[in-house]
Amino acid sequence: MTRPAYNEARRVFWIVDNGSSHRGAASVARPQSKFRRLTLVHGPIHASWLNQIEIYFSIIQRKVLSPNDFAGLDTLAERLLDFQYYWEATAKPFQWKFTRSDLAILLSKCPTSNRVAA
Repeated sequence: MTRPAYNEARRVFWIVDNGSSHRGAASVARPQSKFRRLTLVHGPIHASWLNQIEIYFSIIQRKVLSPNDFAGLDTLAERLLDFQYYWEATAKPFQWKFTRSDLAILLSKCPTSNRVAA
């Protein structure tokens, strides 16, 4: 908030997940007490599929960290870096299977009182 363009903006929106460190009124009030122009925005609940870094971390969990039988932190760091280099060389865009039609079907099952106006 102290660098351009943040310190020059009329409003700054900080988008966060619904993790335990971001929940509740205190999580909203805490940053706003320091930065009046900051607005904390929570992403939708159960929307981790929208968050690319969570997808990457889940891949690391499955392909690198399980089983977690590392001799020490150096071995762990080496395995993580090796995977990072491999991923950078071989990664391809994800082929999303969840379509707009799937979303429409899911939303049709929700009570209308829970929907947000577009």
